Amino acid sequence: MSNQTRRDFLKKGLFTTAIATTSASAISLKIPSRDNKLAKAIGDKTKKYAMVIDLRKCVGCQACTASCIVENDVPMNQYRTNVTELELGEFPNVRKGFLPQLCNHCEDAPCTKVCPTGATYIREDSIVVIDNEICIGCGYCESACSYDKRFINEETKVMDKCTFCAHRIDKGLLPACVETCVGGARVFGDLNDKNSEISQLLQTFPTDVLKKHLGTKPKVYYIGLDSRLELLDNQTIDLDDLMKKYINDEDSSWTITKKGNL
Repeated sequence: MSNQTRRDFLKKGLFTTAIATTSASAISLKIPSRDNKLAKAIGDKTKKYAMVIDLRKCVGCQACTASCIVENDVPMNQYRTNVTELELGEFPNVRKGFLPQLCNHCEDAPCTKVCPTGATYIREDSIVVIDNEICIGCGYCESACSYDKRFINEETKVMDKCTFCAHRIDKGLLPACVETCVGGARVFGDLNDKNSEISQLLQTFPTDVLKKHLGTKPKVYYIGLDSRLELLDNQTIDLDDLMKKYINDEDSSWTITKKGNL
C-alpha cells in the first residue's frame, strides 16, 4: 500500500473523533524507521542537543531564514525558522529588537502527546522530529504546539518544522542556520558535554526561554531576551508585513529564492 493510500485510509477509517482523547501509545502501528533502528530515526543517546541564541549579536539579517529554506527545501512563504523584527520603547527612545524563532524542541513536548500515529516524537539526542512516512497531516500537533512553529508543508502535505537539521547533525555538521549566522548569534551543541561552547555559555550568562510558564522545558535558550520582545511578538504584526501593506508591494519582491531557482 502506498504512503498516500495509507494516509487516506487512516484518515477515513481508523482515526475517528475519539482519537482526540487517545494517546499514541494506545495504537498499534508499524514504524519502519524506528522498528529497524535506523540511526537517523533514533539519534545518538549519548548527546543532548540544544541551541543558544545570543540576542546581543543578532542583527536581523535573515541569513538563518534563507539558509534554512535552501537546506531543507521549504516551500515558498513557509518557514521553519524566522527572525521577527519589532520596535521597542516610545518616541524618542525607540530601538529595533530582533527575535529569532524556531521549534523549541521541548523536553516535555505537547506535540508528541497528541500525535495519533507516533509520527512526532523525541529522538534519543533530544531532537523533536517528524516521521513523514507515518504522518497523516491531521494537524493535532500543530494545534498543541505552544509556539506556533509547525505547519502543513504545501508540497508534501504532511507536518513540517525545524529539526535542528538532524540530517546534518548525524554527519557531524552544524544546523544550516548556525553556520550562516553572520553575527555568531546562534550556538548549537551538546549539553552533556560540559566543555562545549553551549554549556559554557549557559554557565556564564543568564538565559531565558520563551513562555517559560507553560512548563514545556524548551531547549532553545536566549541571552539578552527583553521581556518586551515576547510581549510584543504575541500582540503585534511583523514590521515586514506592516511595510508591505503600507507601500502596497507585491509578495514576489519579498520572496527568498529557493534552491534550483538561482
